[in-house]
Amino acid sequence: MELSLKPRAGLSDHLCRLILAGSLAINGLAYADDHDEVLATSIKMIHPSNFGIDQSEIDSIKAGMQEAVDGGFLNGALILVGNSEGVGVLESVGYQTAEGVRPVNKDTIFRIYSMTKPIISVAVMSMVEDGLIGLDDPVEKYIPAFADLEVMDQETGQTRPAERSISIRNLLTHESGVIQEFFSPNSALGKLYGENLRGDMMLQDWAATLGELPVYFEPGTAWHYGHSTSVLGAVLEVAGGKTLDLILQERIFDPLGMDETTFWVPPQKKYRVAEPVHGEMPDNTIPGKMLSGDGGLNSTTEDYVRFAEMLLNRGEYRGQRIIDESTLEQMLVKHMGPDVSREYFFYGDRGDWGLGFHIQPTTDDPDGPFNFGWRGIGGTIVVVDHDNDFYMLYMEQKRGGPQSPFNNNVAQRVVYEAIVN
Repeated sequence: MELSLKPRAGLSDHLCRLILAGSLAINGLAYADDHDEVLATSIKMIHPSNFGIDQSEIDSIKAGMQEAVDGGFLNGALILVGNSEGVGVLESVGYQTAEGVRPVNKDTIFRIYSMTKPIISVAVMSMVEDGLIGLDDPVEKYIPAFADLEVMDQETGQTRPAERSISIRNLLTHESGVIQEFFSPNSALGKLYGENLRGDMMLQDWAATLGELPVYFEPGTAWHYGHSTSVLGAVLEVAGGKTLDLILQERIFDPLGMDETTFWVPPQKKYRVAEPVHGEMPDNTIPGKMLSGDGGLNSTTEDYVRFAEMLLNRGEYRGQRIIDESTLEQMLVKHMGPDVSREYFFYGDRGDWGLGFHIQPTTDDPDGPFNFGWRGIGGTIVVVDHDNDFYMLYMEQKRGGPQSPFNNNVAQRVVYEAIVN
């Protein structure tokens, strides 16, 4: 969408600019003239042709989202495509809740669940840069309960001493042997996790409890999704000498201006929280003790754009450097070599995993260009693509229920189809 600044008859150029700025503010978009700094908002609209996307493709994408709302799969959803120059696609449909009072927009608050993990991983790597954490440090250096690690036999339930410690690198790559009851509910270890990790605990107490439990396999030998990133959150607290929320505030949120990404939503903002049609989600305005690095954050599109743009711009957002470019490059190295089992990997033989991000090929060449990012179980996703110079956010709230005709997988596919075509 190109924005005309031509004054209408009878209006001064200055007044015309004020009217345009006000109109954009009402619609939640940024306005800055050629001589001003970018305003507080992270979203400045540019023409979608900058991404090779035309209006008919945008209309088709929005129609697909609307179909999901009209079919009762979602209350509402939002999709955004941007780069360091601005945002070329920003479309939303539906409402935040079933009452249909407040439309979904850039300020809608979503439970981003596992889109918390990339934020934690970047914070860890910032401490690696500062010499506070070592990638090959054993986790027991920070959480002593992991010192006498045992591996559980998946068939017999018997345990044996582990041959090696879990490293910080293992936690970042999900090769730690630490799993999660939700992703392995029928395993003996999954059930053991469920019995011991219930209740609202302080993060370091929770990690110490987890450290007393066995792991699913020898660290470094297989990939399995689980609680690894919450363990990293506890490591951050120990290494940083502060609670996880304060560490994220200092290292990521304050520098990026992410003032609405929090573990708990202030009660006065509850009216902006998106809710699902299907499945239950916890009341994120009620504070608890546990600060989950796995999936505890809430955020808005306005806020997460800042993090995504920082990743696209190789560690820097509008003059604020969060991590060095070389550090981000290190995070994007494939870590699942031939010796790492893919039995539990979500994508089978396709793709890989870095230090905190999925690494997914964008062509048929498995060794060719790729994107990176991660998704949340509540329906959200962030994808960053250096080769094609864009990032994508898709935001919805859905937990279970019938398969929707539009979701974060479809969002990624249709954006790529639009850009390639």
